[in-house]
Amino acid sequence: MSTSDPKLNNTLASRLDASTHRARNNAMGMMALVASIRDQEAQIREGGGAKSIEAQHAKKRLTARERIALLLDPETELFELSLFAAFNMYEEWGGAPSAGVVTGLGRVAGRLCMIIANDATVKAGAFFPMTAKKVIRAQTIAMENRIPTLYLVDSAGVFLPLQEDVFPDQDDFGRIFRNNAVMSAAGIPQITAIMGMCVAGGAYLPVMTDHVLMTEGSGLFLAGPALVQAAIGQKYSAEELGGATMHAEISGTVDFKEPNDHLCIARLRSLVSKIGQGKQAPFSRTKFDAEKDAPTYPTKDLYSLLDPDPAKASVNTYDTHELIARIVDRSEFDEYRPDYGRTLICGYARIGGTAIGIVANQKTSQPQISHTGEKRVEFGGVIYAESAEKAARFIMDCNQNLVPLIFLHDVNGFMVGRDAEWSGIIRAGAKMVTAVSNSTVPKISVIVGGSFGAGNYAMCGKAYDPRFIFAWPTARYAVMSGASAANTLVEIKIRQLERGGKKLSEQEKQDLLASIKATYEEQTDCRYAAARLWVDAIIDPAKTREALMTALEAASLNPDVPKFNPGILQT
Repeated sequence: MSTSDPKLNNTLASRLDASTHRARNNAMGMMALVASIRDQEAQIREGGGAKSIEAQHAKKRLTARERIALLLDPETELFELSLFAAFNMYEEWGGAPSAGVVTGLGRVAGRLCMIIANDATVKAGAFFPMTAKKVIRAQTIAMENRIPTLYLVDSAGVFLPLQEDVFPDQDDFGRIFRNNAVMSAAGIPQITAIMGMCVAGGAYLPVMTDHVLMTEGSGLFLAGPALVQAAIGQKYSAEELGGATMHAEISGTVDFKEPNDHLCIARLRSLVSKIGQGKQAPFSRTKFDAEKDAPTYPTKDLYSLLDPDPAKASVNTYDTHELIARIVDRSEFDEYRPDYGRTLICGYARIGGTAIGIVANQKTSQPQISHTGEKRVEFGGVIYAESAEKAARFIMDCNQNLVPLIFLHDVNGFMVGRDAEWSGIIRAGAKMVTAVSNSTVPKISVIVGGSFGAGNYAMCGKAYDPRFIFAWPTARYAVMSGASAANTLVEIKIRQLERGGKKLSEQEKQDLLASIKATYEEQTDCRYAAARLWVDAIIDPAKTREALMTALEAASLNPDVPKFNPGILQT
């Protein structure tokens, strides 16, 4: 529903012509890239493959994804997180698709829940280092947003060949149980359904949650039969040692014993339906009509916005207002200081009825008049002193007025050079980074194109605690763009070789440049980042609005917004 005064025209105008040669080429390239990503996702979703799925079915158990499909409300889908976790990693061990665990947000009995399900088709659901980190990331999202969390457990425990990377550190396996306790203390509902093996340290997870469900034929024990016999010489069957009947009748550990996966999931849905509703966050939200409040312009136009060629990540030019116009309600946007610090766009809008503030990199070059009256052109995607100061003030305003923040990244970094240094770029940049760091309203980041250097920090990169961080398939980020980094690294390597007495020919220099550039480009790819959980999901550009609506709904479940204290700002 629009809240605009009839006399106020704050609807963004669009000049994007999707029929031009450039726009059509961009769209074809972007759609091909999206299709490639989707093909890889489909392969990842096969888990351990057909034979492993057959083995799971032979045990009369469903796979993790089959369980989730039953758990979710009809005609709804899982908003999957960290699907690319461990992508192209652990290949010496046969790989670990999606790190052997499925996580995401889904609607269960009408409630938005975080779902964490071990995939027993991948190494029997064993925990690789990235498995633990993926579960911890899902728990962190649940804690920050107070989302009810459902665990579907079917895991053999720690993957022993890599135990030194899974067991001891603060972001390793033990942190999961610590999080269980912290979430419980915070009043965040947690329910566990054991539908397979749950052994060793992993046995603590279900018992530290609110309710424990267990299917017949599953096992819950600190040590399995073989380890018990080896350790203390006693011989017991798995059922006698830690079966569902024993825990339901003798130890009293499980609350509900169910005959199979289907009935266990039905019980889980019934329990979720009885969870009470907590307070909502204090953010402004209007009545929302999905059809009437849709953006004025088609979201599919976003395919034609930028060139998906990786080499263009740092030189793509487009008017970022076109992006904003296709993700906000009714394409209405109240731009903050539009004529000042123009390489950063700041302003207020609504997404799904929720009021939000947007900080976005403007990718077209902008005219600017300096403090001395000199006319100049500022490069698109670069943060100057004026734009950093504007953004810092805007971020503080959003915190003052309880407005969640959305950051749209396509940034080359901060401006350099004598004029920039004289303008106080370091001081202005520090002001913006301080405001982002101490911001207490929810922050959500979308990496659209490049996100390089300190620009990534100022735009709320992963190190600055965004509630969610999404990436378009075109997202690339590192200390600097691929071309700049490759040339720098080649120069360093050549000097090292020349000091050792080796003189490279021009062809050898070109081969070295190509090799270094290829490696660097691979490491800046969004899939490389997603494999290491630097982003929560790679999203289809045309579904950016839907992703943000889901993230904002999740953020609204946490009613507590700490008092904003900006700290010392360099003035």
